[in-house]
Amino acid sequence: MSKIPHRLYLTEEQMPTQWYNLRADMKDQPDPIINPGTMKPAQVEDLYPVFCEKLAQQEMDAETRYFDIPEEVLEMYKIYRPSPLIRAYNLEKALDTPAKIYFKFEGNNTSGSHKLNSAIAQAYYAKEQGLAGLTTETGAGQWGTALSEACAYFGLPLTVFMVKVSYEQKPFRKAVMETFGSSVIASPSETTNIGREILKNDPTTGGSLGCAISEAVEKAVTSPNYRYVLGSVLNQVLLHQSIIGLETKAAMEILGEYPDIIVGCAGGGSNLGGLIAPFMQDKLTGKANPRIVAVEPASCPSFTRGTYAYDFCDTGRITPMAKMYTLGSDFKPSANHAGGLRYHGMSPILSKLYHDGYMEAVAVEQTKVFEAAVQFAKLETILPAPESSHAIRGAIDEALKCKESGEAKTILFGLTGTGYFDMTAYTSYNEGTMNDYIPTDADLERSLATLPKIPGIQE
Repeated sequence: MSKIPHRLYLTEEQMPTQWYNLRADMKDQPDPIINPGTMKPAQVEDLYPVFCEKLAQQEMDAETRYFDIPEEVLEMYKIYRPSPLIRAYNLEKALDTPAKIYFKFEGNNTSGSHKLNSAIAQAYYAKEQGLAGLTTETGAGQWGTALSEACAYFGLPLTVFMVKVSYEQKPFRKAVMETFGSSVIASPSETTNIGREILKNDPTTGGSLGCAISEAVEKAVTSPNYRYVLGSVLNQVLLHQSIIGLETKAAMEILGEYPDIIVGCAGGGSNLGGLIAPFMQDKLTGKANPRIVAVEPASCPSFTRGTYAYDFCDTGRITPMAKMYTLGSDFKPSANHAGGLRYHGMSPILSKLYHDGYMEAVAVEQTKVFEAAVQFAKLETILPAPESSHAIRGAIDEALKCKESGEAKTILFGLTGTGYFDMTAYTSYNEGTMNDYIPTDADLERSLATLPKIPGIQE
């Protein structure tokens, strides 16, 4: 048998032309989202004031298994897709493991991450609907950058509310978004009622994704013919990101491979949900049984220390409520937390699958994450994003278990993007000034005490 290549690229003709909707194969569906105005399950029309109509329809659709990718979206995808499946030969050798390690690399575009896969789709549907512009939030900056690219491509104005601590740590992310024509505002800000209220209560706050979402939604619903778009958590986003897993599975089939273990970083769930989609389909339909491991930061441990409950998706409590693993919509990760993965909740789809035992989760401290990132960079020559490095840490740990047991398992992980805008964090790690913050039980009890009461559903 010939040696498996270091990198395998599908051809453009082999690229998927449909997105896969994981909910169509889930025997037990996630609980419906709740309209905070009526305290009843939301209808698709309830979402139209906030989301593009076709995106709202995708959000609520649990039956359509495959959605055709619009031709205009496919054409932009082809600028940077298909993305490579890479065999981490050097990492395997350094770990002295019998395991085979593969990773799907999504960082080969200007946004530096997988986020562009959904940004293009969402900007396309907004343009098709004839909207005047869009609003969004961004944490570490990858989503804001990706959506800025997509909106520039389709000629749409964009306002980005960027979590203040990231805005200050990553000025060059702001510069890239502005280069693509976006307006970038540090959140919380004085430009919205919710932002002013949050600042009044805590003038020194570094912000949070929940806070930035609130501001972006308020801006959208108060601006004529604007809508809000989100880069993670939502069902529609996991749908668009399924192209990652579909490409990965096709490439592994060409190599005659199938993963025993799939590892992904977990913040809101977009990358993880996209990577695992077709493999989880196999698991749900009984065709295969891979272990699926979500790796999250110990400083924002939604899966491993959160509660499975209905919660608001934003700090200002204006969005629908979703049943998900959550730390409470008031939870704010420590300011020393590097990178993204700082959302208080988790995708309702992934929350349901985790709750029902289809996947596992581990939380890791950021010094251990950066230790893995530096080791990987030296061996495989890609400087990984802090978010992606959670998956690297998880994959290394699984490979070391294989070394102990002597099992030659096949490990797949998602390398969601590059870390070139995260040099402040890398410098902190290299200089030995990075430390690990883990919230106490009391911290979590305070934020979880704010979970909403829903008559007859969550008392």
